[in-house]
Amino acid sequence: MSYLFTSESVAEGHPDKVADQISDALIDNFLAFDANSKVACETLVTTGLTVLSGEVKSQAYLDVQQIAREVIERIGYNRGEYMFDANSCGVISAIHEQSPDINQGVDREEPEEQGAGDQGMMFGYATSESENFMPLALDLSHKILRELAKLRRENKEIQYLRPDAKSQVTIEYSDDNRPKRIEAIVISTQHDDFGGEAEMLAKIREDMINILMPRVVAQLKPELQGLFNGSIKYHINPTGKFVIGGPHGDTGLTGRKIIVDTYGGKGAHGGGAFSGKDPSKVDRSAAYATRHIAKNLVAAGVADEMLVQVSYAIGVAEPMGIYVNTYNKSKVNLTDGEIAEKIGGIFDLRPYAIEQRLKLRSPIYSDTAAYGHMGREPEIKKLKFTNTNGEEVIHEVETFTWEKLDYVDKIKEAFKDDFK
Repeated sequence: MSYLFTSESVAEGHPDKVADQISDALIDNFLAFDANSKVACETLVTTGLTVLSGEVKSQAYLDVQQIAREVIERIGYNRGEYMFDANSCGVISAIHEQSPDINQGVDREEPEEQGAGDQGMMFGYATSESENFMPLALDLSHKILRELAKLRRENKEIQYLRPDAKSQVTIEYSDDNRPKRIEAIVISTQHDDFGGEAEMLAKIREDMINILMPRVVAQLKPELQGLFNGSIKYHINPTGKFVIGGPHGDTGLTGRKIIVDTYGGKGAHGGGAFSGKDPSKVDRSAAYATRHIAKNLVAAGVADEMLVQVSYAIGVAEPMGIYVNTYNKSKVNLTDGEIAEKIGGIFDLRPYAIEQRLKLRSPIYSDTAAYGHMGREPEIKKLKFTNTNGEEVIHEVETFTWEKLDYVDKIKEAFKDDFK
């Protein structure tokens, strides 16, 4: 029997995502001036106020208030009527030095023996149902909001958009777990106050369906375009007008959108957020590493769908264990436990090895803080950072390295005698 599955996304102007982006901008700036920085920072945003907190061990000295304002400006909160804007909101910093009790479990004389920055379990997931090996409902939800943000910044076809927004996509799957059609799409977008409420809602609905969605569908391959038909149920701003939004409408905190950040409810999640954490925190680095593993194994044809778990003890380099679930979609004559054992021989999952393999001690994290950490395109770019003394540094970085399919050949070689 067919079934429905739903995933949601939130825009860069959503208050929780504002907080995530500020926290990751702080990470990037600390790493830009001191690649060995240890940072765990949280951000709270609310009406007219941003609060920065957390622990830092770094040789860099930054104007963290200015960094926060630059992020808020870039997102688009730059008008006083939003009741939260880059120039006038208060910014309070309560960032302090990292506890030596935590640091002693991480730093080692031999870098490769670096201990995990925390205990816990992390998951990576991949599926062959989409081109980027992501769950389709989440991928479409992200695409809707990225295109909505482009329309807002263009300010041509639609001129009333404000930064806050959410989307949700429900897909009907067949008995063999293949997407059949789009059942429903929800879009809630913040907007200027114009005309009467009925007029506003009618205009917004018309623009979302007739301007936004065709631009989204045009990005898709023909087989995915076929999932969109005239029977889709659209819920556009279903609560009514959405003028009050962003941090004025709802307080935002770092780390509250962990399912949006990962797989939209598919697979599993260990519970640890990513944003605001340097790569010594395995909540972040090991989640990227397991995504890299799962994606490369699915791309190599080991399975059509795969979940990979790794777990750690704080201060210990070697993982506690590796777990694999192929959901009975394995294409090799091995048990999931045997696949997990092979993974341990291909990928070094010690924290230092993960940092080196995925180039994680670089200022690459601001790009991750909105529209998902997974399923994105790797890119080489040059970034410029300026500190409080006016010193400038330029870094050439590679983003989303965990999305590269650079281990497919190694995996095929390792499993060459095991394929069915």
